[in-house]
Amino acid sequence: MNVKPIGIFDSGVGGTSIWKEIHALLPHENTIYLADSKNAPYGQKTREEIIALSAKNTELLLARGCKLIVVACNTATTNAISHLREKYDVPFIGIEPAIKPAALNSGTGTVGVLATKGTLSSSLFLKTSKDHAGEISIVEQEGAGLVPLIEAGKINSIETKQLLIKYIKPMLQANMDHIVLGCTHYPYLIPVLKEILPSHVKIIDCGAAVAKQTLAVLDKESLKNPKKIPGKIQFYTNKDTEILISFLKDVDEIKQIAYLDF
Repeated sequence: MNVKPIGIFDSGVGGTSIWKEIHALLPHENTIYLADSKNAPYGQKTREEIIALSAKNTELLLARGCKLIVVACNTATTNAISHLREKYDVPFIGIEPAIKPAALNSGTGTVGVLATKGTLSSSLFLKTSKDHAGEISIVEQEGAGLVPLIEAGKINSIETKQLLIKYIKPMLQANMDHIVLGCTHYPYLIPVLKEILPSHVKIIDCGAAVAKQTLAVLDKESLKNPKKIPGKIQFYTNKDTEILISFLKDVDEIKQIAYLDF
């Protein structure tokens, strides 16, 4: 069981930002990543659709022998992870907007959250906000249109920059000093965000925390791979492999990147 892979899925290429953190911390673990780009973005779908897609992805990963599954998608986590945990007998690790560290460290008392509609409208997000915000003011902003641009490889386009300026403006007017990235696609926008944001605004994403939680669960469940050789890396997408390849250019290890009809 220990040598079986960790499964990771997202509504496209964004969750590779999570995969990179997990692989950096756990280089000996075998990993399988599913990019459901054909159905991106999940954030515009109904809860029922998100649950169905998440179950489909989970079953594909379980069929490939995965010992643990990381739901590397905020929208899928907030809408579907409770269903997945009830239905399937493997550990699941989810992704939530990192409101807690932002709220704890805010000096101005205002935190911005950039996320998808599916995340912002979910009951889990509302609970997280209520539990961790305290006296902090949270300015929510739906990042409509950002995921399709990222999926198309248009991270540095004028259109992307203009959308970000539009979305960030009300947050800055409210005097935020931390912005929480509530979608695993959004870390790829950090270089553009740094051009737009004042230097005192800190950007918060949850990738490193998810990797640490993955390690903690592997330890708790005695599932760590004991082999000290580099893990086997497999990526699958149901859309354009070239886009996925472009997001993995900085990964030097030998990896399999292939089209899969799912």
